[in-house]
Parts: sequence; structure tokens; C-alpha cells
Amino acid sequence: MIKVLVLIDSSTGFSRRFLSGLIRYANENGPWTFYRLPQYYKMLYGEIGIVERIKKWDIDAIVAQWEYEDVSFLEKLDIPVFLQGYKDTSGNFSKITGNYTGVGVMAAQFFAKRRFKNFAFYGNKDYYWSKARAEGYRQEIEKLNGNYFYLDTEILDEMQWSKSHIALDDWLTSLPKPVALFACDDNFALQVSEMCKINNIDIPNELSLLGVDNDELICNLSFPSISSIVTDDENGGYNTAKNLHRLIKLKENIPFNIIIEPIRIELRQSTEGYNISDKHLSDVLRYIEENITSNLSVDEVASKVPLSRRTLEKKFKDAMGVSVYQFILDKKIEYISYELLNSKKNLLEIAIDAGFNDTRNVYRLFKQKTGYTPMNYRKKFTENK
Repeated sequence: MIKVLVLIDSSTGFSRRFLSGLIRYANENGPWTFYRLPQYYKMLYGEIGIVERIKKWDIDAIVAQWEYEDVSFLEKLDIPVFLQGYKDTSGNFSKITGNYTGVGVMAAQFFAKRRFKNFAFYGNKDYYWSKARAEGYRQEIEKLNGNYFYLDTEILDEMQWSKSHIALDDWLTSLPKPVALFACDDNFALQVSEMCKINNIDIPNELSLLGVDNDELICNLSFPSISSIVTDDENGGYNTAKNLHRLIKLKENIPFNIIIEPIRIELRQSTEGYNISDKHLSDVLRYIEENITSNLSVDEVASKVPLSRRTLEKKFKDAMGVSVYQFILDKKIEYISYELLNSKKNLLEIAIDAGFNDTRNVYRLFKQKTGYTPMNYRKKFTENK
């Protein structure tokens, strides 16, 4: 029987998905028993009390979320310790080292497709993962010759929020509009959303807002609801358990890192806008997005505005950087990607829903766009789910 002490707050979407992966591996390879300690335990009994409790239970490994305190006392146990969400990448413990810069790059490329020129990042000053997401975002914006604006703060609880919101307030009102704002996670995105309401900043027309972690509760608490980058959290938990199991069986305590990749963006209302001033092009973009599951043609789209097809295509290419036809295909691939990960439909059903008549063209276009076949894409990003 393997015994694992879990010291993770399960209130966030990320933690719940991570723990789901951990539990799934345990169910497949058990028996495992999970132990917990209440948050007040350290306050009552101190570090010595925690160590004694771990020894009494004969714990084989620890998965912890000690974000705000020193955890070096756990080293004396000489058992595998995995830290989720720790402040930096130093030390002798196993950790998540997600592809944080890749998350930032994905955010910048997403906003670039919506033709933004002003880009902002709001981050958590205490954590390496926030700084790394900001750096990936900034580097990609440099390539795009965009304007970059940055603010970081501490995590703002209710008391801190009342004292420290002024910096965020001033920063948001000073940003040139329209602006694409990427927050380091969904909690920070929600802070931006709340402050925008106070300052009458229109989301998404003046400020397009994107978070990370796709915590559905947090994202949907906001109005407009917040778009968010989805990361491969459940597989991260599964692979953490797999590595811990290996170390326990070998009776070794060698630190390892788990890389969690960004998968896709869950689109909600906060990023519905494009930085397009031309009313006819805005109408075309809205029509395409609202009818992406029909068999759209360029002629049909052109018929919705008082422009010739040739004029529309030229104006669209100049503004969006791609042709109308390519934009429609890209949107259909986005739809197919979502359905592959969020439904049990087969490829033919999804292709028909997306306005295609067969799967051969879908297969070719999807692989060309994503680098995966549809089934490999589904397998890779839903594995162990």
C-alpha cells in the first residue's frame, strides 16, 4: 500500500484537474491511500509536529502546495516531495516547470490574429511562472513590433485589495485603447475585470482580456466571461504520480520536473472583439463567427456587406493579414479542435457539424494547421482523461 500525503488546496480549477490526474493514476496502479492535514496543523504543532505525523503515518511521498512558507524542513524526511506552485525553480524538490514562456507566446499570437497593436501584461510579482509567462509574451510582441505595457503586484486578498488597487486602477486607465491584456492567471484576470467595471472600461471593445488555467467558476463570475488558456493539468497530475511511483518502488529520492503544456484557448466573451475600425469588416467577422458551422463561402460572406467580393477580399487581407477563405478555414479548425477535446463525436460527425461534406479534406487541413491528425490530437490532449 502506497501512502501519499496531499497538502494542496483543491479550491482552484488547476488544482482539481491536477489532483484528478493524480487520483486516476493511483486507481489504475494502486492500491494507494491519500492522507491530508488541516491547514491549521502547522500553526498548532509546528514543523516538528508535521514531520512526526508524516513519520507516524509512514508516508511514502508528499505532494504539497507550500507557496508562502519555507519548506526546507521537509528535506530531512528523505522521501520524494513534489511542490505545486512554488515560488521559484531552486531547491531539492520535484516541481512543475510548465512551458510558461509557451503560454505567453500563445497569448501574444492569439491577440496578434485579432490585429491588436497595444499589448499589456498583469502579473504576480512573487512567482517565477508569472515572470516567465510575461517574458514569453513580451518576446513575441517584440517580433510583432507591438507596444508592450507591464504591471505586477502581489496576490491581493480583500485587505490588500483595498490598499493596493490604486496602482492597478491607474495603470488600466492609462493604457492606450484598444488594448489586449493578458493576465498571469484567471484570478488576476478577474481583478482586471472588476477594475474595468469601476472605471467604465468596455470589455472586450476597449480591452480584450485573457487569463490562464480555465477555472470555469472564476471565468464565469466575470461579466463579460473571461477567455482563458487551457493547460494540460490533468496529465501533469497523472505524470507526477507516475514519477513518484517509480521513485517509491526504487526507494530513491531524485528530484524531477513536470512540464505542463498549453493546449488551446477557451473562448468566452472577454475576447470577442477585433481591433478593426472598419464597420463592414467588423460585420463580416461577426457573421463568420456566428455561422462557422454552416457551409460558408466567400460569396455568401460578401453578400452581407455593400462591397464587391474583390473589394472585400482586398480590405480583409490588408486588415487581417489573411484571406477571407483562409480565415474561415482557421475558424473551422478551431471549432473542430474544440469538439475533438470536448465531445465524444467521431470525426465524420464533427466534420458535418463544421460544414464539411467528408473527412478527407478535414483530415488534410487539420494536420496542416496543427501538425497532428485529428485522432492523434484527441489522443494526445485527452490521454488519461
